[in-house]
Amino acid sequence: MRAFIVTYFILIMASVSHAEVKLKPATTEEGYLARLLLNESPFPGEAGWVSEADTKSCMLQILYVLDSRINNIPPGYSQSQIAAVRTTDIIDVITVGGEKGQCDGFYRDASGQFTAVPRVEKRINYLLNIANDGAPGKFARLMAYGQGLATAYYEGGITEADRFAGLSLVKSQQVTGRAYSWMTDKDVYSPGGRFVRIPDQHYGSLGGNRFFTLLRKP
Repeated sequence: MRAFIVTYFILIMASVSHAEVKLKPATTEEGYLARLLLNESPFPGEAGWVSEADTKSCMLQILYVLDSRINNIPPGYSQSQIAAVRTTDIIDVITVGGEKGQCDGFYRDASGQFTAVPRVEKRINYLLNIANDGAPGKFARLMAYGQGLATAYYEGGITEADRFAGLSLVKSQQVTGRAYSWMTDKDVYSPGGRFVRIPDQHYGSLGGNRFFTLLRKP
């Protein structure tokens, strides 16, 4: 009887530890935001992958960029200058500009429904299959983290610290602090204008992406 109880306990624990990772539907705001965070961040074996912590930091800072385009417009700038839209809705920030807009592949269709190009859901499904194959590992933790960030954002905002919030000087240039844009981390990519590349010494490269702050206006 004791052996049976021990075996049953082990089976229960195995079932718990192998809980399936799921994302909220892409038609929900939380699910859509999670897909953006996950799609813009590298997983093991992909270009830009450094570590689990690096990819998690990348997702967090992308979320901060999107939120700052709504809630932290610096003095001297307008929201439309930074985000190309006037809104209080983070989905609008993601989808502005259409299919090839601010967030490539994320847009609103003709009916106004937020959606994404097929390659996004294809990659997400690929990552989910790996995450749920065998014992939980990096893929499962990263998928859960991305969805957790998105869900928490809608339930109460961002609790983790913004690593760029206190940034005030970049190579003798006075800047606003916070990041307001990100792009693939290659020198040929830049948002231009008054955006300032955050250098490596300030951890401006995360998950294969380069983050940009803004010049401080007098």
